[in-house]
Amino acid sequence: MPSASDTPVVPAIEVCRLNKTFGSYRAVSDVSFTVMPGEIVGFLGPNGAGKSTTMRILAGLTQADSGNASLCGVPVATESLEAKRHLGYMPENNPLPEELRVIEYLRWRAKLKNVPRKEIASRVEAVMRACDLARKARRKLIGTLSKGFRQRVGIADALLSEPDVIILDEPTIGLDPHQILGIRALIRSLRERKAVLISSHILPEIENVCDRVIIINGGRIVASGTPEELRKEFILSRSFITETDAPREKISEVLGTEKLTQTDTETPNVSEMTTWEATIPAEREFSAETAIAALIADGFKVREFQEKKPSLEDIFIAATKRSYDIKG
Repeated sequence: MPSASDTPVVPAIEVCRLNKTFGSYRAVSDVSFTVMPGEIVGFLGPNGAGKSTTMRILAGLTQADSGNASLCGVPVATESLEAKRHLGYMPENNPLPEELRVIEYLRWRAKLKNVPRKEIASRVEAVMRACDLARKARRKLIGTLSKGFRQRVGIADALLSEPDVIILDEPTIGLDPHQILGIRALIRSLRERKAVLISSHILPEIENVCDRVIIINGGRIVASGTPEELRKEFILSRSFITETDAPREKISEVLGTEKLTQTDTETPNVSEMTTWEATIPAEREFSAETAIAALIADGFKVREFQEKKPSLEDIFIAATKRSYDIKG
């Protein structure tokens, strides 16, 4: 008899060959991906790439032309109400009733989501604490709230029914750095408890909170994996920053590359410390310690020598550019 550990884990989100057109415009084309329970996955793409359309299909707000989407094994198209019981969704530019107070709105939403009557008060208090609304905003009119607090109200709404799946479309748009830090901490707190699919144009936020990244462009998935996996796939070179008094010819010899860029604004004099950026093929075995030792052995000083790690923005640009090149 199979043990519980042998039981297959049902994906929290499963999308298979999803297609959606608006007139002659194909917004989503053959899109497939999964999000497992407890994962936080970033969903990235340029404007008009198909992110929001895919999220709206998952939320049951838009019908796909073909393909399948399910939440916790429940098909969204044919069992919409049951699927929505697993979902907390915050759309981009979330519309909120400005005439209601925060606590009134959340209690009303809890009733609409069929939260048991005896649990409404405690559930509303719990999400207000989680979203830092309990102290400063609970009795304020939504129309008087800042953009940051309005976003928090939207996330609190998404958490109200204790869903298994949370979809957040641009949750940090328009927020200041302090507000973004608060939303980031909130999203991190959901890891291993909820499956989260989050769309954002702020790529450092995605890299900071997400386990995996899916990149969509032109309605198609063009990349999927952890940031480290995507670096290996899309970044074809490695860059190193070094500050040394060694001449260009010596640095080139030690690093085995002619691809050197001086990052100082002024032309260096002999024996002055100068900063260089060196580029080598990604597949080449290279040891920074060996390079430092070689420069020092020849009597040169080295103040800094470190690898410049490609950012998620670098990966995003490379992945979307590749898709444009293939399409062209």
